[in-house]
Amino acid sequence: MQAFLVRLVGLLGTSGLLVMHQGGSSERVAQAFLRPSQIKDRHVGLQVKDSNFTLGHFPFLILSGTIHYFRVPRDYWRDSLLKLKACGFNTVTTHVPWNLHEPRRGHFRYTGNLDLIAFISLASEVDLWVILCLGPYIGSDLDLGGLPSWLLQDSKMRLRTTYKGFTKAVNHYFDDLIPRILSFQFQEDGPIIAVQMENEYGSYKTDKRYMPYIKKALVTRGIRTMLMTADTGGELMRGYVKNVFATVHLKNIKKATYENLYSIQGASPVMMTVYTAKSFDVWGSPRNTLDLHLLMKDVREMFQLRFSLNFYMFHGGTNFGFMGGSASSNVYLPMVTSYDYGALLTEDGAYTPEYLTFQEFFQSVTDVPSFWKPENRPKVVYQSVAATYFISLWDILPYMDKPIRSTRPISMEQLSVNEGSGQSFGYILYETVITSGGLLTSDGHVKDRGQVFLDDKYIGVLDHAHQQLTGYKDYLTLRILVENQGRRAYGPDINQERKGLIGDVYLGSSPLRKFKIYSLEMQGKFVQRGLPNIWRQTLFQPHGPAFFLALLRLGSHPEDTFINMKGWTKGVVFINGQNLGRYWNIGPQETLYLPGPWLQPGLNEIVVFEEFKSNLMIQFTDSSQLGY
Repeated sequence: MQAFLVRLVGLLGTSGLLVMHQGGSSERVAQAFLRPSQIKDRHVGLQVKDSNFTLGHFPFLILSGTIHYFRVPRDYWRDSLLKLKACGFNTVTTHVPWNLHEPRRGHFRYTGNLDLIAFISLASEVDLWVILCLGPYIGSDLDLGGLPSWLLQDSKMRLRTTYKGFTKAVNHYFDDLIPRILSFQFQEDGPIIAVQMENEYGSYKTDKRYMPYIKKALVTRGIRTMLMTADTGGELMRGYVKNVFATVHLKNIKKATYENLYSIQGASPVMMTVYTAKSFDVWGSPRNTLDLHLLMKDVREMFQLRFSLNFYMFHGGTNFGFMGGSASSNVYLPMVTSYDYGALLTEDGAYTPEYLTFQEFFQSVTDVPSFWKPENRPKVVYQSVAATYFISLWDILPYMDKPIRSTRPISMEQLSVNEGSGQSFGYILYETVITSGGLLTSDGHVKDRGQVFLDDKYIGVLDHAHQQLTGYKDYLTLRILVENQGRRAYGPDINQERKGLIGDVYLGSSPLRKFKIYSLEMQGKFVQRGLPNIWRQTLFQPHGPAFFLALLRLGSHPEDTFINMKGWTKGVVFINGQNLGRYWNIGPQETLYLPGPWLQPGLNEIVVFEEFKSNLMIQFTDSSQLGY
């Protein structure tokens, strides 16, 4: 913003917007900085009074930070929340990922790392308010923006609209989700002070009836706390819903943004729902960086104008498993495993220099007493271990579920697996017999990255950038191993984000036919004790695609560490059945975070699925290496 906000107040004084952005002294800010333990009257929740928020009739300033419970190991939720409080924040914001909570149609999960109620309860215990972003679309750089992939089984699906197939699924989801959180609303003595509807709908808006439908869906199910929308400055009016408080993201903030805010909700407080230091990183590109001095300049100006603020992310955490999505900027950009995001805590929950700077600033302007600050957790360097056993992917196929036979290619979403809900993540293998040679052309139908083999001989890759391969002989099994690298998290094309082979692949001028299709979703139960007892000793250095097994023996108190996959090429790492995420030697990320609670005293099984060349040695370090 570079002093833009301060100048803006002067520019807007003649239009009546000055009152909307009036600043206050530090004493006034301190009086508005209330925690749950300080409010006894719970009859009136978060409201707008002139240019201020009130909560329980008291002036109130929201100072929030985003923590995604699903990106932080459950054992460390309390640590992250206490560090949020100690920094000077009074509120935690979190998003609720539909695709993780309903991975199969009608099957809901709220346990372990997905125990939303436990996270909300813990926030209340440590004296923090909660802003809950219910979606159903949340963005958050997740696969399909947090929408379940089984929605795309409907070939006519129109996501984020009032299309009957979408609203029926949303209603079923809300019928299960909303009753779980009703008793945690402010009016019920709970910590939830606001609920965000959808996310940045103004940038997507294709159905003017959709946001009013979401509002009604929440209110009729008992949501009584303040409802909010959240849009970038340029899309504010397109995402606005009557009688719903409009908040803004930092992006595209201009004079017109504040004029629009005033036109729809008068001299109201300003809530900057997403103030972000940087952004996510993508494979094959340099790491994003931040400018702390510019960051603090913006925040100081927002405090002078008495803006409420949400810092995205306070603790980014990790895209464990395959949860990360992708972006598009003329080219396909799959996100790395770390969701460090330039947050005030590192991926593993350690303090950053930015955290200490913000803590000092918040204490100076809020006049709130400092709180006990947890120590950083120790990190250890375990002794390197060798992957002494392996199984090639081809050897394991006979032990898997029977393949699906199909004349034409079938996308992941259309497979008859997971009780008819299709395949969401991981890999999928297509096999067919060819009887002639020639040019293999994907015609853009490989989503996202397909390794091509003749029998077990690697030929090349088909992906977004490479759509042709040559040199095939007669009467061989042609195999295409396709990886879903993450569905787009946002944009108008998410309705088309099906994965695997989404259409015909041609050999010469003829489309390939008669496929055997193997689902390789690689869920935890498949990796942990699910692999057959046909491990072979690695007497030489085998090439992938293959599974590699290493055993790590630990003492009685395992602690956090990082796995360095130097010398390996591309794949996925599992520890005791937990999917740590992807690695890839094109960078920028070089290490994978391994939380101590996912380790156990005694033997720990590390299984690596390596697509190409292995190093056999698995190394550990006590610091993350996320690139430059």
